Amino acid sequence: MPDNADLLDIDSLFTADELAMRDTVRTFVDAGIRPNIAGWYEDAVFPLEVIPELGSLGLLGMHLEGYGCPGRSAVEYGLAALELEAGDSGLRTFVSVQGSLAMGAIHKHGSEEQKHEWLPRMAAGAVVGCFGLTEPDAGSDPGSMKTFARREGGDWILNGSKRWIGLASIAQVAVIWAMTDDGVRGFIMPADTPGFQATPIEPKLSMRASVQCDVELREVRLPGSALLPGARGLRGPFECLNEARYGIIWGAMGAARDSYLTALEYSRRRLQFDKPLAGYQLTQEKLVNMALEINKGMLLALQIGRLKDAGRLQPHQISAGKLNNCREAIRICREARAILGGNGITLDYPPMRHANNLESVRTYEGTDEVHTLILGSHITGIPAFR
Repeated sequence: MPDNADLLDIDSLFTADELAMRDTVRTFVDAGIRPNIAGWYEDAVFPLEVIPELGSLGLLGMHLEGYGCPGRSAVEYGLAALELEAGDSGLRTFVSVQGSLAMGAIHKHGSEEQKHEWLPRMAAGAVVGCFGLTEPDAGSDPGSMKTFARREGGDWILNGSKRWIGLASIAQVAVIWAMTDDGVRGFIMPADTPGFQATPIEPKLSMRASVQCDVELREVRLPGSALLPGARGLRGPFECLNEARYGIIWGAMGAARDSYLTALEYSRRRLQFDKPLAGYQLTQEKLVNMALEINKGMLLALQIGRLKDAGRLQPHQISAGKLNNCREAIRICREARAILGGNGITLDYPPMRHANNLESVRTYEGTDEVHTLILGSHITGIPAFR
């Protein structure tokens, strides 16, 4: 972190390779995203032109091994997510949906033929993927999904609806989860398959520089080879969701840091009653509280990243990070907006954009309530979801 955000010398806890990855992504964001993001957000446009560059930087499926994937560490992936979300949540969301969800599902649960067919092109950014789990009436409870896949000879026929499916209208391939007579199964579906239709959800007040869609599946016929052989039951998609949740733990701190630094710079030069805002005790208290939570959130993310790299990360630990860091990040962004006063509601400054985006980030990949109950179940030994 910049010196006036890093109170605890957290940078000293990273390796040279980790810092190099962070700096590469930060340079990309500073040069290619910051000058344009306000316009993309206002126009509700995701910049398709950045996708090949994300691939060339090794940011797509970056934590996956083989099949053209970079095979970077969990901490490197986390730092990349942080810097991307400091630009905009929509950018980090693209990398998350592409790499952790769509590519992650194929890498974790696919056949060798499926992996070789899709992963190299997806890692390069030549093919965009989406991940269809959530439905209009099945968000936090995906076990109640109504999308159904029936056998017909050697083929599968899928019918149903999905909602809030990131990238679906720009994707060339979809990973779709459906109920079958054998429980929940996953399928790889080329987006040009007859019966597959993706419609962007508009208008939105959050994640405007991003793509989320309604997806309709009407008598979609897939060959038997479309089935993901390694995924049975909800554990299949949940393992992918945990990968995406991990990236959010870091990404949320990127949005928080960007908002904090914006408020800090503004308060130093904004004069009120012939004195910089930063010189007032109430402003300093706000800035101190922001910096403390960013530092605590970074330490939490780093510990979770080290556990993941060591192969010891548990699902409840991911919930602890996602719940805390999203909750604190949105508070920081809102407080930063308050320091900016009326100017803070314009797109000239990022805190309100970040806060609006975090309303979505806080909701997807598990709401605050879901992660609270995961932690509550771990602490008490008593599941309280119903």
